[in-house]
Order: sequence, then structure tokens, then C-alpha cells
Amino acid sequence: MKNIIEIKNLNFRYTSKHPVINDLNLTIKRGEYISILGHNGSGKSTLAKLIVGLLEAESGDIFIDGKLLSEEFIDEIREKVGIVFQNPDNQFVGITVKDDIAFGLENRRIERTKMLDLIDEFSALVRMDKFLEKNPEELSGGEKQRVAIAGVLACKPDIIILDEATSMLDPKGIKEVNEVIDELKGKKTIISITHNLIEAINADRVLVMNEGRIILDGTPLEVFREEETLMESHLDILESMKLLKLIKEGTDIKNKEGIENLLWELTFKK
Repeated sequence: MKNIIEIKNLNFRYTSKHPVINDLNLTIKRGEYISILGHNGSGKSTLAKLIVGLLEAESGDIFIDGKLLSEEFIDEIREKVGIVFQNPDNQFVGITVKDDIAFGLENRRIERTKMLDLIDEFSALVRMDKFLEKNPEELSGGEKQRVAIAGVLACKPDIIILDEATSMLDPKGIKEVNEVIDELKGKKTIISITHNLIEAINADRVLVMNEGRIILDGTPLEVFREEETLMESHLDILESMKLLKLIKEGTDIKNKEGIENLLWELTFKK
């Protein structure tokens, strides 16, 4: 399958001398679901902002669908990449759910009839079609993030980045967002940025970042077995040990219900 993202020798730092992204190389195939794990300060959210063009690299190249991320192609690339941020309250601009989903479409000057069709289509996909006239302040955290995802999806990007999109949600909200991700698997290229190992269970590939580098890259099981490296990366190895134990006991992690049970059991009943 063709690579949709290629990153070559990427470097970035803020004001300090210490690099936040350190000679990073990465390829992601079209339709892959990638989970990027790392503690706070590991560089994972910075990488997301570099991919979407919100930050400019110090050196190195990012190619999106074969186009170099540069001033020449930035507008075209931003149409291919959508991002959902951590705090759902910071993402709303409309007075109703419908207005908010419409915001990105209006910026792209989509014809109104088509816009309404897209709002109906993607609000239904995230199961928020019954809430279109509601004020966002009346929604739960999980509902707000589902609306944010609908707003991104309505613009039809090829790549969706979820930057710690569940970190401020309760268990119900996390479950709701993960159900939407499950619907999108294989249809979009998904990059989920998180520090929670359990949320990476259903990814095609898991990357672990530390000090601006990718130090692990493999399937969820391959990565979760690397307990020493996970511990050095300040990730919760207790979660990976519990997960491996359950798998050895016969838990099917590819079963949707099994995944939801693990998310509850391992994350919220420690």
C-alpha cells in the first residue's frame, strides 16, 4: 500500500537548545491506524502539529501524499489533514452543533445544499444527528469530541490526527470516541496521539516516542512486551503487564466488546 506520510530527518526545537524532535524518520501507509505513545514532553504532540503544518520544522522534510510540506503546497496539504485537539471546549465556534460542523465547510465556501448534506452525513456517522440544534455547552465531553470529529470529517481529509483527544474525558466519553475511531478504521489514515497504552490496543501500529525519537515501532503486542523500554519512557507498564496476562488467558483483543471491557477494566479499575 502507498505511503501517505513520509518524514525524513525531521528536527524541531522551541526556544531551548534541547531538540523536541530529533532526526525523526517515519512512513505511514494510506489507511493505517497509528497510535503514538509517549509521556508529556516526548515530542508526540509537536510531531502532530508539524505534520498538519501548524509548526515549521528546523530541518528535514515532510511529504503528505507525495507533496512536500512547504509554502507552495501548504493549502493543499491542510485540506488533506484534519486534527482534533485535547480540550473539546476550545474547539467550538458555533452557537449550535450544526453551526460548529458547518464552520470548516463555510471556510471552504461549500455550496449550502451540499453543506447541509455533509452535516447530516457526518453528524449521523458520529451519532450526533439528534443534537444538531443543541448548544455545545449542553453536551458532555464525549459528545463534544464527537462533534469536533464530525466537523473534521465533513471536510473530507485523508488523514485524521487525534491529539490527546480523550485525555480530558470520562470513561463513557472515551468509549464514545473510540467507537467513532472503530467506524473509521480502514477508511481514513488515523493518527492517535496518547499516553494511554490501553487506547492503542486496536491500532495497526504502535509507535513509542521518547526525547523526540521513535524508540519502538510494531504491533500493539510487540510493543507491549517491551516492558523495560516502556518503563524507561515513563509509560505505565502495569497496564501492559495486565493486558499481556489477559491475552495469555484467552481474551480476544480484536473483539470489540473485549476491547471496551479492557479499556474499562485496565484503565479505570486499577
